[in-house]
Amino acid sequence: MKKHGFSISPKTERAISKTLAIVIVLVIIIAAAGAYFFLVHKTSTPTLNTSTLTDIAQVAAPDSLDPATGFYTQDGPLFTAVYQELVEFNGSDYHSVVPVLAQNFTEENDYNSFVFNMRPYATFSNGMPVNASDVWFSLYRTILMGQGVGVSNYVGLLFNSTQYSIYGIALPWGVCDAIQNVTGIHTEGNVNLTAKILSQILSNFNPSNSTIMKIMEYPDQAVVVLGNDKVEVNLLPGVHYKFFLTDMAAWWGAIVYPGYIDAHGGVQYNQQNDYVNLHGAIGSGPYVISSVQTGFSTITLKANPNYWGNGHNVPAPAQPAKIPNIVIYYGLSHTDRLEEFDKNQAQISYVSVPSITQMESGYYNSSASSSILDNLGVTPGVFYISMNEQVFPTNITDFRLALEHAVNYTALLDLYSSNGQILAKEFLGPISPTFPGYYNPNNLPMYSYNINEAIHYLQMAGEQGHFYVTLPNGTKIGDTSGSALPTLDIYTLSPVPEITQEELTLVKTELSQIGISVSIQAVAASVTDNWDSASSTPALVQLGWVPDWPDPVAQQLIPLTDINDGGLSGDLAWMNVSTLTQMYTTLPFITNTTEQEHLVGVAYNITYNNAPYIWLPYPSTYYFVQPYIGGFTYNPYVGYFYNMMYYKYS
Repeated sequence: MKKHGFSISPKTERAISKTLAIVIVLVIIIAAAGAYFFLVHKTSTPTLNTSTLTDIAQVAAPDSLDPATGFYTQDGPLFTAVYQELVEFNGSDYHSVVPVLAQNFTEENDYNSFVFNMRPYATFSNGMPVNASDVWFSLYRTILMGQGVGVSNYVGLLFNSTQYSIYGIALPWGVCDAIQNVTGIHTEGNVNLTAKILSQILSNFNPSNSTIMKIMEYPDQAVVVLGNDKVEVNLLPGVHYKFFLTDMAAWWGAIVYPGYIDAHGGVQYNQQNDYVNLHGAIGSGPYVISSVQTGFSTITLKANPNYWGNGHNVPAPAQPAKIPNIVIYYGLSHTDRLEEFDKNQAQISYVSVPSITQMESGYYNSSASSSILDNLGVTPGVFYISMNEQVFPTNITDFRLALEHAVNYTALLDLYSSNGQILAKEFLGPISPTFPGYYNPNNLPMYSYNINEAIHYLQMAGEQGHFYVTLPNGTKIGDTSGSALPTLDIYTLSPVPEITQEELTLVKTELSQIGISVSIQAVAASVTDNWDSASSTPALVQLGWVPDWPDPVAQQLIPLTDINDGGLSGDLAWMNVSTLTQMYTTLPFITNTTEQEHLVGVAYNITYNNAPYIWLPYPSTYYFVQPYIGGFTYNPYVGYFYNMMYYKYS
């Protein structure tokens, strides 16, 4: 376990968050998923209703409407419209934040503390003011509930990872002392009692109560109320983290109205709120949830009639809604997502790479068909085939290097070609090239596609592992006195998208050239829950990893290369290098960028020579957007912003 790490043991919460994120990213980027809802077809182009925008791009439904629970990628656009944070990403720029519910903020004590001055005119959608006590309530609720949202994003920052691993309860640091010093109840060292008392405080939240106010004002804790319109967020003592504001900018920093939560089940530690899951909470955003269909098949948003941003100078993410109604159809079939957009009955849609040409050729206005694809480029994340370093035969470094050089990376990239455009990027993980300075600091070359070199490494691996393979020409290489290498399974998630199947088939063909027989095994996501040890994790797994917030070190490098994150917590290769493990206890918290980038280069060199992953092309993010829709702005960490969109013409 890392001293101040961003993952934990047990790893359930982070595993859930990342597995779901990858499943949904895989689906959204490259799947043609099935569904059972059909829109009404019309035989002619309809007259557009400019008061409504119809979005059919999301191929799967949200997992929850509670921002403290929902952790699917497709939750992003809805949550971004309904809920707000102290700071939010600056539109499409995910390297910077702007104040939203806060009107300004300061970073103090070398990124250990952050003080926010609230906008005195900000209100929830019910007209109630948003103040500092609501921040205390919302952040403590998110942590105490113990769901993937709070645990994955605040462990080692706002609550102690060691305490959590022992007791299985996430408590904001310092709240135990705050309760004891204010009430006299002996909570020091008693995690369960503290959790029960904090649950009671949050479930019966009354900031005008003098005892509760004193607890919130207690200075040495994660969130401190400094006044009605001023709040301080403190990282754990000794923790300095320069990416914290970008962490809070997504929906795990959402501020919700306490009264609504308490009227519908309150707050229980390590539990979801079933009512809020189904109906959502009261937020402060430019839209409110108007209606929800069973199974979240359709959700309608309406412009917030009490939106505080009206008449005020606010940053772009906090702009008032320009289109009064948003109708989101989740999980439509590939056919519906294609036809309804082509017939101009939906404004935002999506189809997978092989169907892009079909979407463009069938578009009702042929003169505008070339302008409907909005290619947003490659966003942070990686796809890979992990090679488990703790099980045979991928525990042999030379074997892993043989596979690296047996794969034709150019041919894999060509699978993403559409109309002369490559909708993917090949790069050397684990950090994405969207992080200049951190990505591949020493300019290491991609592993070359070289069959002779692959055979060379395989010969050495066979001698070490006492196995042999038979090349297509009949030649046996390796230890011919040993055993023949059995067929290897590459595991992937079911259902397998068409382009993933094409990738794996190509890899299978390439490996056969060096005598390695491969079988593709598709499994349900639930099967992967059992990959919680090196021995239970398959030798080869095709999956991926997307960061929760834009930290290239703690959200990409470390999860994929640290044994403490073994399994679905990130490191499916179960890479175990003591030099890195030791380095990672401090690397995320180095605030000197030059020093941090240098050490990332050291880690890159070690990882490169260790060869834990076959890095696959990472697909571009794209959507189909009607040409008359302006203001379509995408951010990979929160999705797109409905409030920025408008009708340019009808």
